[in-house]
Amino acid sequence: MWLTKTALAVCLLVYGSTASAVSKDELETRVQQLERRLDSRSLVSLMEQVSALQREVQQLRGDIEVQMHSMESLQKRQRDLYLDIDRRLHRLEAGGVQGQTDVPGTAALVPARPGGATGATPPAPPFTPPGSSTATTAGSAAASAALNPAEQRKDYDRALEQLKEGRYTEASSAFQAFLKKYPGSSYADNAQYWLGEVYYVTREFQPALSEFAKVVDGYPDSTKIADAKLKIGYIQYELKDWTRAREMLAQVVQAYPGTTTARLAQERLDRMKREGH
Repeated sequence: MWLTKTALAVCLLVYGSTASAVSKDELETRVQQLERRLDSRSLVSLMEQVSALQREVQQLRGDIEVQMHSMESLQKRQRDLYLDIDRRLHRLEAGGVQGQTDVPGTAALVPARPGGATGATPPAPPFTPPGSSTATTAGSAAASAALNPAEQRKDYDRALEQLKEGRYTEASSAFQAFLKKYPGSSYADNAQYWLGEVYYVTREFQPALSEFAKVVDGYPDSTKIADAKLKIGYIQYELKDWTRAREMLAQVVQAYPGTTTARLAQERLDRMKREGH
């Protein structure tokens, strides 16, 4: 009887040790499984966060591109409107001269030719002595073209159109050629201003400064002086010459009160104040 009880006790001890060992192994396995699951969840969560950030960056880039396109379109519309207004103003200024040539009945003012016929046939060119230089004839033709308002307008519009289309190199050459060919033209001050504008929009500030200064110094009666001074102030701002920029912009505000040019000058002065300049 005693042996039976002893054997039973030994069996219970062995079974208890085995069960304990099994439970410990199972617990370790479960812990490892939980750790792997937690690691997997953390990795998945991290990847989801990275993907979300990438989507946000792409969205921001798209928004920036849209805004840049809108700004470029707005700047182009403003430039087109400005150029169109300038073209219309000059058309009105030249209207008096053009109107005289287009008035009906002017043919009746042409003197009659011998034989009683009237006509608009131009007089024969003056006699050129033998041996004279053809340079004189060429010079006369050039002078005649320079005095032709239609030719001036055509060349000016061509240069202006190139500027409008953003062909800045061609526009610069065209305005320079215009000023050389028609120094006394009624469009000369505008051509000089737009030449400065070509350099300004391409951020060639020193040449732009020189060309705008020519408007102020060379055309004291020009309607472009206010705009030229405003651009000079803008350029001094870009060059970080705060003192000169402030002086020029303040001069525009005082000299042209109530105008859009004065308002723009004041806005730039306010901006400089906010920036601490």
